[in-house]
Amino acid sequence: MIASRFLIRFFFLLTTWAAVIQVEAQQMAKISGTVTDLNGKPIELANVAIPGKPGGTSTDRKGGYELLVPARQPITVVFSFVGYTSSSRDLNLQEGERKILNIRLEPSSTILPDITIEDTRIRTTTLTRIDPKASATIPSLSGNAIESLVKTMPGVSSNNELSSQYSVRGGNYDENLVYVNDVEIYRPFLVRSGQQEGLSFLNSDLVSSILFSAGGFEARYGDKMSSVLDIRYRKPVEFGGSASVSLLGANLHLEGISPDARWTYLLGLRQKSNHSMLGSLETKGDYQPSFTDVQGAVNFDINEKWELSFLGNFSRNAYNLIPSDRETDFGTIQEAYRLKIYFDGQEVDRFINYMGALTLAWKPTPGSRYSLTGSAFHTDECETYDLQGQYWIGKLETDLGSNDFGSVTEAQGVGTYLNHARNRLVADVINIEHRGNYTRGLHFLQWGLKWQYEQIDDKINEWVMIDSAGYSLPTNPDSVGYVDPDAQPDRPLFLSELYTTNNFVSSNRFTAFVQDNWELGDSSNKHITLGIRAHYWDLNQQLLISPRATFSVKPRWKRDVVLRLSGGLYYQPPFYRELRDRDGTVYPDVKAQQSIHLVTGADYNFMAWNRPFKLTAEVYYKFLNNLIPYEVDNVRIRYLPTQTATGYAAGFDLKINGEFVKGAESWVSLSVMKTEEDIKDDFYYKYYNQAGEEIIAGYTTNNVVADSLRVEPGYIPRPTDQRFTFNLFFQDYLPGNPSYKMHLNLVYGSSLPFGPPSSPKYLHTLRIPPYRRVDIGFSKMLKSQDKPGKWIFRHFKEIWVTAEVFNLLQFNNTISYLWVTDVNQRRYAIPNHLTPRQINVKLAARF
Repeated sequence: MIASRFLIRFFFLLTTWAAVIQVEAQQMAKISGTVTDLNGKPIELANVAIPGKPGGTSTDRKGGYELLVPARQPITVVFSFVGYTSSSRDLNLQEGERKILNIRLEPSSTILPDITIEDTRIRTTTLTRIDPKASATIPSLSGNAIESLVKTMPGVSSNNELSSQYSVRGGNYDENLVYVNDVEIYRPFLVRSGQQEGLSFLNSDLVSSILFSAGGFEARYGDKMSSVLDIRYRKPVEFGGSASVSLLGANLHLEGISPDARWTYLLGLRQKSNHSMLGSLETKGDYQPSFTDVQGAVNFDINEKWELSFLGNFSRNAYNLIPSDRETDFGTIQEAYRLKIYFDGQEVDRFINYMGALTLAWKPTPGSRYSLTGSAFHTDECETYDLQGQYWIGKLETDLGSNDFGSVTEAQGVGTYLNHARNRLVADVINIEHRGNYTRGLHFLQWGLKWQYEQIDDKINEWVMIDSAGYSLPTNPDSVGYVDPDAQPDRPLFLSELYTTNNFVSSNRFTAFVQDNWELGDSSNKHITLGIRAHYWDLNQQLLISPRATFSVKPRWKRDVVLRLSGGLYYQPPFYRELRDRDGTVYPDVKAQQSIHLVTGADYNFMAWNRPFKLTAEVYYKFLNNLIPYEVDNVRIRYLPTQTATGYAAGFDLKINGEFVKGAESWVSLSVMKTEEDIKDDFYYKYYNQAGEEIIAGYTTNNVVADSLRVEPGYIPRPTDQRFTFNLFFQDYLPGNPSYKMHLNLVYGSSLPFGPPSSPKYLHTLRIPPYRRVDIGFSKMLKSQDKPGKWIFRHFKEIWVTAEVFNLLQFNNTISYLWVTDVNQRRYAIPNHLTPRQINVKLAARF
C-alpha cells in the first residue's frame, strides 16, 4: 500500500514538472542532415551538441541527425566523434526555421592519438570524463585497467594493487555505484582478499566512455553515499578486434556490424592466472588461481525509432592454495621479531556470476528517448578451507656489532592455529526499469522507475582454534583436583571464533527519480540541475526521499573557468552485507545510512607551452548520520549492525591534466581528507591496580583491580581515514620516434587505521604504514595503422610489445595483519605484505 501511494505521488510530480517545462519552453528551430567522413561513409554515434546547453543528440546508423535548437539567438553547433577533428557551425535561426547541415569530419592526426575530446556539457556537473584509451597503457597488476585508472583520480584511494576495489572520500568499497549501459553492477560477497578477487566486470576492450563522480552526483544515479562510475560499451561501426597475451593472462575481443548496418555485436574473452605473481608473496605454496570472464553486447535496430539491445556476462573465478610455509620479520630496530609458520591443509574457493540485461528503446523524436530494461544477476560463491599453521616467534639480535645480527637469539613462543570454513552464498537480483529523457527548449528532463527483487541464501560454518604452548585459547577451566570422575563437570572446548548460521532473505525495492537540467536566463553560462530520488524497501519498510541539486556558472572572464556548487541528501539503504553481523546474525530492521554532500569546485582550461591543460579543484564536506560501523580486513568488510554512529568527512581534491609531453596526456592528483565517527552509547573502563598502574592483560604483573575509570571514546578515525593521497600518471615517448613509449604510475597513500580483530572499535586507532608504489611500462609499436604490412601483418592495424615492472622501487607495503596470541594473552600483529617487484611482458594487436 505504501509503495502504491508512493508511485502515484511520484507520477503526479513527474507530470506536473513536465507541464511546467511545456509552459516555459521557448520557440525553437530545427537542424538536420548527415555526418560523414571524407570518403562519404556515414559516421554513427557522432555527437551533435550546443556547447554549454543541455541535451544534444547523436547520429543514427546512416549518419543522420535532427536537433531542436533555440531560435532568435546566436548559437554554435559542434559535431564531434572520437578519432576525428571536431567541426562547428555558427547559426542564428528564426522561429520554426528548418536548416539542413551536412557535415564531413576529417580524421585527427596527432603524434599520439591519446587526447580526450572534452564534452562541454560534462563541465556543468560533478562528473569527470576519463579517456578509455589510457586503460591500454596504464600498468595494472590486477588486470582491471578501468579501476586502475579510477584509482588515479582525486579523492580516490586504494592500498591494494591486487584488488579492483577503491574507496572515495572516506567511504568504503560498498558505497560506490558502477553502471554499464545503465545497468547496475554488483561486487562479490565472500571475497576476503585481493588474491581471490580475480577479474572485475568491466572489460576495457569494450569501453567507449568513462564518467566518474566522487560526490555530489545527480539524482539519476542510485542510492549510494560515495561515488558513481558510469561506463558505456561502444557500438561498432565496422568489423574489428584486439588480442593480447602476457605472463598474467590473455584477452580477446571481437566486434562487427551486419551488411545492412542493423545488427552490431561486441564479444570479449578474458583469462587471467596470476600464479607467478602470488608465488612471490611471503606465504609460499602451490597457488592455482584461474579467472575467466566472457561478455557480449548485441544491438539490433528494428527501425529508425526502435532499438533492442542485450548485455550478458559469465564470470568464473577459482582460487586454489596449498600453502607450505611463511617467514616474516617484524617489529622495530630496537625490538625485532621473526615469525615462522609451517602449514598443512588447503583452500578451495569458487565465485561464479551470471548477468543479463535486455533493453527496448524508443526514440520517437530527436529530443526524446524511452527505454524498458529487464536484468538479472546470479552469483554462487563457495569458500572452503582447512588450514593448520604451526608457528614459532623468535626475537632477533639487533646489535649491528654482533656476529649474530639478524639471527634469532630468544624464543618468544610457539603455537598452532586451525582455520576452518564451509561457507556458501547464493544470491539473485532481478529488476525491471523504465528510463526516459525529453528535451524541450532549454530543459533536459530525465526520469526513471524501477522494481527490484532480491533473494539471498547464505550458509556459514566457520571457526578458528588457537593453541598456544599446549593451551587452547581461550583457556577453559580444567579438572585438576577432582578424584571422583563422576563428580567432574563437562569441560567443553572453547573456540577462539565460531560462526554458524543459515540465513535466507528475500525482499522487494521500489525506486524512482526525476531531474531537470536547464539553462538559466538568456545566456548560456549558467546551468542548474534539480532532481529528487525516492526509495522504498519492504524488508525494513523505510521510505526515503533524496533531493539533489547542482549549479554551475561560467563567468565572463578572459580565462576559461567554470564554477560549480552541488549538494544533496544521499541515502544508502542496506543490502545483505550490512544486515549481517560478524557472527552471521541478520538484523532486518537496520535503517539506511545517510550522507549530506556539500561540494564546491572549479575547473580551469589554459594553455602552457602551447599545449592544453586543465586544473580541477573541489572542496567538500559530508555530514554522516545513522552510520553502520564496520571493520576492514584486506578487502573484506564486516559490519556491526547492532551499533550506529554519526560522523563526517571533509577535504579537498586537486588535479591537473594535459600534455606535459606534446601529444601525450598525463595527470597529477592530490587529495587531503579526514573522516571520523562517533559510535552512539559506546564506553569502556580502564582498570588500575593498587600501585596506580593501568591493568593490561599479558603485560602487568599485578592484575588485582583497585580502581576504575569510565571512558567515552567520542570521535575515532573511520577505517578509511587516509589523510593524504598523491597519484601521478605520466606518458612519454622518444623524441622523433613516438613508436617507443613509456607509462609511469606513481601512488602514495598515508597510513590507515586498524585494530585487533573482534575487538571494540575504540581500539582501532593503530596505523598501517603508508602505501607507496611505482609501476612503469615500456612499449614499442611493431606495426602501425598508417604503414602497410607484409604477409600476415597486413591484417593488423597495430601491434605492440610491452614490458612492465611493477613495484619498481621494491616497497614493502602492508595490507593487513595476522594476529598471534600467546598463553599470556599477549598479541603480536604480524604484517601481511603485498607483492614485491614483478616483471610482466605483453604482446597486443589490434585488427
